[in-house]
Amino acid sequence: VGLLDLELNQLTKALFLALVALSVVMVTLQGFVGPWYRNLFRFLLLFSYIIPISLRVNLDMGKAAYGWMIMKDDNIPGTVVRTSTIPEELGRLVYLLTDKTGTLTQNEMIFKRLHLGTVSYGTDTMDEIQNHIINSYSQVHSQNSGNSTSSTPSRKPQSSAPKVRKSVSSRIHEAVKAIALCHNVTPVYESRAGVSGETEYAEVDQDFSDENRTYQASSPDEVTLVQWTESVGLTLVNRDLTSMQLKTPGGHILTYYILQIFPFTSESKRMGIIVRDESSGDITFYMKGADVAMSTIVQYNDWLEEECGNMAREGLRTLVVAKKSLTEEQYQDFESRYNQAKLSIHDRNLKVAAVVESLEREMELLCLTGVEDQLQADVRPTLEMLRNAGIKIWMLTGDKLETATCIAKSSHLVSRTQDIHIFRPVTTRGEAHLELNAFRRKHDCALVISGDSLEVCLKYYEHEFVELACQCPAVVCCRCSPTQKAHIVKLLQHHTGKRTCAIGDGGNDVSMIQAADCGIGIEGKEGKQASLAADFSITQFKHIGRLLMVHGRNSYKRSAALGQFVMHRGLIISTMQAVFSSVFYFASVPLYQGFLMVGYATIYTMFPVFSLVLDQDVKPEMALLYPELYKDLTKGRSLSFKTFLIWVLISIYQGGILMYGALLLFESEFVHVVAISFTALILTELLMVALTIRTWHWLMVVAEFLSLGCYVASLAFLNEYFGIGRVSFGAFLDVAFITTVTFLWKVSAITVVSCLPLYILKYLKRKFSPPSYSKLTS
Repeated sequence: VGLLDLELNQLTKALFLALVALSVVMVTLQGFVGPWYRNLFRFLLLFSYIIPISLRVNLDMGKAAYGWMIMKDDNIPGTVVRTSTIPEELGRLVYLLTDKTGTLTQNEMIFKRLHLGTVSYGTDTMDEIQNHIINSYSQVHSQNSGNSTSSTPSRKPQSSAPKVRKSVSSRIHEAVKAIALCHNVTPVYESRAGVSGETEYAEVDQDFSDENRTYQASSPDEVTLVQWTESVGLTLVNRDLTSMQLKTPGGHILTYYILQIFPFTSESKRMGIIVRDESSGDITFYMKGADVAMSTIVQYNDWLEEECGNMAREGLRTLVVAKKSLTEEQYQDFESRYNQAKLSIHDRNLKVAAVVESLEREMELLCLTGVEDQLQADVRPTLEMLRNAGIKIWMLTGDKLETATCIAKSSHLVSRTQDIHIFRPVTTRGEAHLELNAFRRKHDCALVISGDSLEVCLKYYEHEFVELACQCPAVVCCRCSPTQKAHIVKLLQHHTGKRTCAIGDGGNDVSMIQAADCGIGIEGKEGKQASLAADFSITQFKHIGRLLMVHGRNSYKRSAALGQFVMHRGLIISTMQAVFSSVFYFASVPLYQGFLMVGYATIYTMFPVFSLVLDQDVKPEMALLYPELYKDLTKGRSLSFKTFLIWVLISIYQGGILMYGALLLFESEFVHVVAISFTALILTELLMVALTIRTWHWLMVVAEFLSLGCYVASLAFLNEYFGIGRVSFGAFLDVAFITTVTFLWKVSAITVVSCLPLYILKYLKRKFSPPSYSKLTS
C-alpha cells in the first residue's frame, strides 16, 4: 500500500465523521420530532455522497494509466511495471539503497592484473605470460618425447634440490595452471550447423573448435579467469563431473581427474578443488578466495595484504590463488575422514568444514588476480541528478572496503570535494562509542562502514548511529550480507518514517528489494530474480532518473489532484442537499433522484475528472534539467490536511451558492429547481476541472465537451427525472422552458458567482506566491 493511499484513507475517515456530524446536526435542528432515529438514517443516506466511493475506482484506473505510460516511454525501453498500486511512490523517495555489482557496474569482468609477489603483469604485458606458458609446455613435451618419464618442469628442480627458488617461468606456469583448474566453469559447444539428425557426428566433429565454445558458470568472475587462461594459451576444452581437460599451446590435451570440489559459499568466501594429474598421478589441492579468508591459510608472506590494498584502490576485485601438493596417503586419510563427516547426523556442516580446514593449512601462495568491473553507462550523471533531487544514496555491497570506496568515488556517489569518514572495524561497545564520537565531529562527510562494524553499532547504539548516518550525503556499507541489506532498509523506515527505494540486480538483493517501500530490479547478468521480485523492472541504472523525476513526479501530483477532486465532487452535492433540506424545514427529502446521482458521478463528470491523469505541471525535459523540483514532493504538500480543508471550503461555498442562487432567482419557477441547480452544478464541475488543469491535452478538451454534450442530451430525453420528488408534482420538464433566455442567463449567473471568485484567487496566488515549477515554465 502506497503512502498516498494511506493519506487518502485518513481524509476519508475525516469525511465519514463529517457525515455523521452533519446528520446529527440536521436531526437536532429538526427538534428530534417523531421517529428521529429513522430520520437520522435517512439523512445518513442522503449525505452519503460525502464519502468518495468512486475514489478507489478512479485512482486504480489512474494508476493503471500511469503504469501504461511508464511502459510505453521510449526513453526508458524495456521497463516493466509489475505492480499497479504504487506508481506515485516513485515521487516521494528520500532514500535510495543500491547494490554495486551489476547495478552501478556492468557485471562484465575484464582481467587486469596478475601478481606473483615479485613481479606484476598488467594488460600491456600479458604477451610475456603467453611466451612463458608456450616455452614451459614445449619443454615438457620435448622431455616427454625424449624420456619415458613424465614430469612437469616445476617438479624437476624440486626433486633434485628442494631449496632452489623457482624461476619466474615456472611460477607463472603454476599460477596459470591453478587458475585454469580451480573453478566451476563448464565449456559448452554450440554447433552452428543446425542439423538434428547428425548430432553424434557433430559432437565428435566440433569437439574442440574454438569459435563454437562458450563458458557457463555461476559467476562472471570465474568465466573471466578461464577466458584469460585461454588467451594466454591454456584452454579449458572439456569438463564433466569427474574430469576436466586442458589444451596446451602446442595442441596437446592434459587430463585431470576431479577428486573433490568444495564450492564457494558466502560464509567461507573461498572455493577449493582436489585434482589428480592423469600423466604423473600427482594429487594437488587448489584453492582461491577472498584475501580475508585466504590470508590465514597461506604460508607467511610480506606482500599479499599490501598488494590487495593497492589493487582494491584501483577498483579491482581481487582473488588469492594457492595450492598444496598431497601424497596418496594424505589424500586417502582425508577422504575417509571427509566421507565420515558427511555421513554424521549431528552438526554435519561443522564436521565437514572442520575436515576441510585440516587441509587448508600452510598452503603455497601462487598469485593474486585483479579483475575490473566497469561502471554502467551514465551512472555518474544519474547519481548526481538524484543527489540534486535531495535523494540520499546508500550503497550496500558485499565487496571489500577499498573496492567499494573506489567505486563510490569513480561513480561520483561521493563528490570529489567531500570528505570520507572510514569507520574503523569495531568489535566492542567501547570501540563503537569512540568511533561514533569521532564521526560526530565531522560535518557533511560520506560514511564508509563494514557490515561487522555496523552490526556492533546497531547492537549498542542503534538510535545514535542511524541519526548520524541519515545526515550523511552518502553512505557505503561494504561486506554486507543479503539479510543485513534488508535490515538496513527496515531501520531507515522505522527511524525516519521516510520512503525508501531499493535497487539491485541479483538474487542477493531480493530481500532488500522486498523490504523497501518501492523495489526496482535491473535485468542483468545474474538472471531475473531481482527484476521479478521488484515492483518496477528496468534494463539500466540510468533509467531510474527518468522513472523518478518524470513518471514518479507526475504520478504523485496527478493522483493527489484526482483524489481531492473526487472528494470535492461528493462534498459539493451533499452541501446542496443540506441547504435544500434546511430550506424545507429540515425534511429528509432527496433533492435529486437516484438516476441523476448515478449519472453525476459517472457519465456527466467522470471523463473530465479522470482527464486529470494527463495533466503535467512541467515538461519532462524541465523535470530532468531541474531535479531540485523533486525535493518539494518529498514534503508531501500536494495532498495534506491543509489542501483538503481548502477543497472542503470551496465545496461548501460552491454548494451553498448553487442552491441558494437557484432558490432566489427561480422563486416563480420553483418546480424546475432540480433542472436549474443540476445544470449549474455540472457546469461548475466542468469549469473547476479547467481551473485545476495546468497543461492542456487534446483529450481533456474532448472529455469536457463530451460530458457537456451528454448532459444536454439527457436534459432533452430524460425529462421526467428532473422533477422534484414524485411525478405527481406534475413537474415534468418541458423543453420549452430550458430553451428560454431566462433559464440560460440565470443558470449562467449562478455558475459565474460560484466559479469566478476561485479563478480570481488562483490568479492572485500565481502572481504573488507562484509555485516553484511555474517560475520555470513562464
